[in-house]
Amino acid sequence: MSSRDLQPFRNLKEFLAFLSENRDLLHVRDRVDVELEATALHRKAIESGGPALLLETPAKADVKQFVAPLLVNLFGTRKRVANGLGLTPDHLPELGEFLASLRAPSPPATLRETFKLFPVARAGLNTRPKRVSFDKQLKAAAPDLTQLPVQTCWPDDAGPLITWGVVVTRPPGPDDPRSYNLGIYRMQVLGKDTAIIRWLPFRGGARHYRQWRDEGKVMPVAVMIGCDPATLLAAVMPAPGNISELALAGIFNNSSARLSPCSMIDMHVPESAEIVLEGEVQPEETALEGPFGDHTGYYNDPAPYPLFRLRTLRMRDNAVYLSTFTGRAPDEPSVIGEAMTDLFGPILRQALPEILDVFLPPATCSYRVAILAIDKLYPGQAKRAMLGFWSLLPQFSMTKYVIAVDPDINLRDWDEVMWAVATRSDPERDMIVLEGTPIDQLDFASPRVGLGGKLGIDATVKFGSETSRPFAARLVMPDDVDARAEELFAALTRKTNTEGSAR
Repeated sequence: MSSRDLQPFRNLKEFLAFLSENRDLLHVRDRVDVELEATALHRKAIESGGPALLLETPAKADVKQFVAPLLVNLFGTRKRVANGLGLTPDHLPELGEFLASLRAPSPPATLRETFKLFPVARAGLNTRPKRVSFDKQLKAAAPDLTQLPVQTCWPDDAGPLITWGVVVTRPPGPDDPRSYNLGIYRMQVLGKDTAIIRWLPFRGGARHYRQWRDEGKVMPVAVMIGCDPATLLAAVMPAPGNISELALAGIFNNSSARLSPCSMIDMHVPESAEIVLEGEVQPEETALEGPFGDHTGYYNDPAPYPLFRLRTLRMRDNAVYLSTFTGRAPDEPSVIGEAMTDLFGPILRQALPEILDVFLPPATCSYRVAILAIDKLYPGQAKRAMLGFWSLLPQFSMTKYVIAVDPDINLRDWDEVMWAVATRSDPERDMIVLEGTPIDQLDFASPRVGLGGKLGIDATVKFGSETSRPFAARLVMPDDVDARAEELFAALTRKTNTEGSAR
């Protein structure tokens, strides 16, 4: 894949203009309270597959007027996720295949195949971020987080929560954007210039934090709130191999990420940023974060995380504050996660060719349950594929349940999957139980924080040494008989409707 379907979106405003032209953005002029009300409205919109919402008059009892409108539900549909990457939804799988080719390109065997590698070479050039001059359009504002329309999403939340901030970190040493990590980490606002950054131990930001802490040095941290859509999505997807988030953004945009220097810390941020928070994290300074409602549908336990101290806040004229909520699906993370399956599916198949397809049901908190369609050629292959899945990406190590099915099962139809489990698996033979494995820290079902079990279910038809009895044939009606029955039923339906109208 070498091109986008849509014009480049250099910043968030251009993407919003595109959505508006396509009637996929709604301006809400009524006052909407950022405490609970914005979340409740967002939930209604995402449940109905509705448009992105620009809340022009966000409100709060103790704030006269916020400095920016509030944008929610930006990626609340699969279509808008694809559009943010410059694609129509049907081309998401092609982008996944292209990313897989970048991870492990095949050597050309002919001149024709050599020409096919030109898009890969161009993408390689676009992975290198480009430094540009200081962005004078980002103007200094009062360093006061309470003047931003930060949501309180759920009734028992510990306080306001920045949910869509792109946290930019780097390791100690000279400032080199090639080593940057971009991650979406929630930030609990404690006051005008303090917030708590919550990053899980295996995330890139947490790795950088440990490096700074071990050297006893103050860590510079920049936080973007709102930027071009490709960079936003690059920050949330599992990157293939050693490709950084900025490199992914360059691939998605067909041009290198442009980075401008910060004003008070030794770092750069994407030129498309709407609002930039520049600050520092002290080596051992933490605060108790939470509880907050999370994607599990429960409140998570409070825990200590690093304290972010704001040094300066810069924003564009007419900047937009981007936010979301997390909760039981449907929420934006579950919508984005389902769309991203098309992107990492080819990478998964590249590593484990027997896996034909994968589905992470959004209702199961996006990644707690995975269903794999297997091209099974030999006994035990389904178990090999399940073990390989758990090992491929850090995110998959958090998956608790993996179900392997045959290609004749529609893995997106829960009834069919459960039929396969009920009729093709035996608990004595077809279960893999792993103990003491990494588990999401927010999983209250696990006996210990961050540590629990996993279950694999082989719901494929058994053959060879897997069974001592032949497996029964599946009931299938011949295609010609089924087609004839369809014609007869359609005629009966028309006749019934005609007679009903006559009465």
